[in-house]
Formats: sequence, C-alpha cells, structure tokens
Amino acid sequence: MTEDRPTPLYDLVIRGERVMTTSGVRPREVGVQDGRIIALEPLGNKLEGAEIIELADDETLLPGLVDTHVHVNEPGRTDWEGFASATKAAAAGGVTTILDMPLNSIPPTVNVAGLEAKREVALPQAHVDVGFWGGAIPGNIPDLRGLHDAGVFGFKCFLLHSGVDEFPPLDADQMEAAMRELITYDAMLIVHAEDSRAIDRAPSPEGDVYDRFLHSRPRGAENLAISEVIERARWTGARAHILHLSSSDALPMIRSAKRDGVRLTVETCPHYLTLTSEEIPAGATEYKCCPPIREAHNRELLWEGLLDGTIDYIASDHSPSTMELKDPENGDFAVAWGGVSSLQLELPVVWTEARRRGISIEQVVAWMSTKPAANVGLTGKGMIAPGNDADFAIFAENDAFVVQVDRLHHKNPITPYAGRPLAGVVRRTILRGMTLDGETPRGQLIRRGMIHGH
Repeated sequence: MTEDRPTPLYDLVIRGERVMTTSGVRPREVGVQDGRIIALEPLGNKLEGAEIIELADDETLLPGLVDTHVHVNEPGRTDWEGFASATKAAAAGGVTTILDMPLNSIPPTVNVAGLEAKREVALPQAHVDVGFWGGAIPGNIPDLRGLHDAGVFGFKCFLLHSGVDEFPPLDADQMEAAMRELITYDAMLIVHAEDSRAIDRAPSPEGDVYDRFLHSRPRGAENLAISEVIERARWTGARAHILHLSSSDALPMIRSAKRDGVRLTVETCPHYLTLTSEEIPAGATEYKCCPPIREAHNRELLWEGLLDGTIDYIASDHSPSTMELKDPENGDFAVAWGGVSSLQLELPVVWTEARRRGISIEQVVAWMSTKPAANVGLTGKGMIAPGNDADFAIFAENDAFVVQVDRLHHKNPITPYAGRPLAGVVRRTILRGMTLDGETPRGQLIRRGMIHGH
C-alpha cells in the first residue's frame, strides 16, 4: 500500500526547466530542508513545499557564487567598505559565500586576536556566508598554526609593499620559510606575485596617462615573482596559489609547473578578462589596480589559459576605497589607490564577455563557484547537489541592464563598469533556503573544514 504515504513537505521547493545540476542544465525540482538540498528530481514529480518558487521561462537556477578574494576592510577602514555593504553587494550579485582578505582592515588578520576582531564585527552584519584568510608577514610564523586551527582558509603574503604599512611583504626566503611551516598542516599559501625590484627599476607612473602606469608595473615583475613562487613550492612541496594573474607571459611556466606536479593553482579576475589598457581614458583611476589591466592581446591569452585549465578559476579581488583615495581631482595614477570594485557585478561582467566568446553559463559557474569552492575546501558549496547548502542565484542570462553606480550596494560609488551595458540579471539570491532581502543579515561565519556550514 503506497497511496496513504504522506508526500514529504519541504521548507522550499524550486522547480523549472533550467536548473544547473552537476550534469548540466536540466528540468528539475529541488527540495530544500533545514537549509540543505535534500531532493533533486525530474520536473513533474510535484515535490511539495511550504514555499514554492517556479522559475520563469528565462531563468536558470545556479549555485550561489563563491568569491574567494574580497577586501571588506572592516574593522579599521570601514569607510572604504564594510561587512554590511560588501555582503549586501555580494547578495545582489548572486554571490552567497565570500572569503575576506587579511589586510586593509586594522588590525590585519595576522594572529588569532586579529581574526577574532574581524569575526566579532562580521557576524551581526553578514548577508552572505563569510570566511577568512590569514596573513603571513615577517615575524608571524609562530602565529600561523593558531590561525589555521581557528579555521582560516589559508594564508596570504605579498612579495612587495602591500599598499598598507601594517601588512608588510615577505622576501622569497621568508616566503619559503612560511611554506615550510604551512606544509606541516597542509595549509595553502596565496601570493600577491609582483617583484619589488622589477617595479623599483620601472619608470614612475606620475600623471593621468594610463600607459605610464602600465609601464610602471611591467609584466616582468609578475613573471619574476611567479617563477619564484613556483620554484619555492617545488622545493618545499607546499600548496601555493597565485592571486589575480594578469600577465599572460606567465602561462607557459605555470603550465609546465603543473605538469611537473608542483601543487599550484591560479586565479584571474573579471577586470583582466573584460577590460583592456587601450580603452582606459586619461585620469580614469577607477581602472587602477595592481597588477594592472593589460593590453587586448594579453586578455585573449588569459581566456585561452582559462579554457585550457592553466588558470583554475575567477575571483573578483574586490578592493574598494573611498572616492578621495582614487584622486578624482587630478586622476593621477601614481597617487590613486589601486583596486577595482566589482563584487556586485562580477557574474554579469564575466557572463557578458563569455557569451560573446561562445562560452556556456555552465563553464562560467564552474570558474566562479564550483572550482573556487573545491580549491579552498568548502565542501557543501559550489554545486547544486543533494546534501549541499541550498545556496542559489536565480539568473536571467538574456536579460540586460546598464550599470548605474547609485544602484550598487558598494559603500563608495566608483567602478570602471559604470555606464556599461551588461547581459545577465540576478533576480533572486537564496542562502541556505532563505531568500536574501538586503534587510535581514542571514549569513554565517564559516571555517575551513566545516561541513555544510554546520
């Protein structure tokens, strides 16, 4: 007798023709209970839910994006950004998990006290899930194990001045010493790879001409630093990750290192994949970031590197500042803070360019959700699959909009994407089965090794 068995009632059921499963976009029904995906069944099975969302014909259910490179800057530089504004922007852009970088906040996350200060301010304000990176700076090797045990996702270092004095750089030998420490508990070192000597010898960037700034941060500076990371990772066996790759010259050396079994991963950013140095107007310091946006030919090679797997994934490197720090009066590239604000826009920015190149939305989601989640060990995120967190973005890939800075949740209304027409609108973002409204913070603080955010 089966007719009297009650149909299970889920907290939430989402159904539609276009649900991105691990085997591609399919007609499916998703049943959510207690914040987790419990059922994934063919469309037409009529799962019952306390709340039911029917996808419109033009909507695709995507896994929420996982952005592993965000500078939130709170506490200490909260006028640059902050957990409330950053996580609201993330939610509006379909990003359901962010990992916060250890610098630009005061104190930086270079010891457990710094991490606790950050967690305390983040918890009541988080609209999406937030995890944290630790920092590796001169003299803090004794602090790394404590941070690791407290759940940071890995450790960031710079090989040149970071832009803020409270987060000094490591030289190559200090980086190797950090790697030797981290390999004892298999933690990952993530590296801002630009060589300070190469930049010291490059021409100075004064003035409002972008090309001068570009020549002040030559590809060679990146190439040298990346080769150093590769060899030190080779010698130590440590896990290393190259942040925000912009020099396509480095791709062959990364490719051969991976072939050799060096434990290396690489990310690039939306701005390197969509913007080109040739188009940057005089004084347009909203385009300034380090390493810099390079030429159109370089951009083509970065796309090739993504498609062939040399570059593992895409992260925003959302690095905001106040308007004043961008030097709008003079537009001087030497003076302006380097950083691109893109957290709310990263999905449509990348999708617009990918679509133009005939790249599927499945591939974009792999680069912006599945692969970053897997690389940092976020089990339960990055895929729509039974057992995973019910983190979703409802995405209308053929809808379009023009970027208006006053519509962004970023604290400071400055972005190089202002005025751009983009394809793809995030119509709803769902975190653990709850629709994010931008009013009630529903995010949790997450730790490395946590299963499904519990």
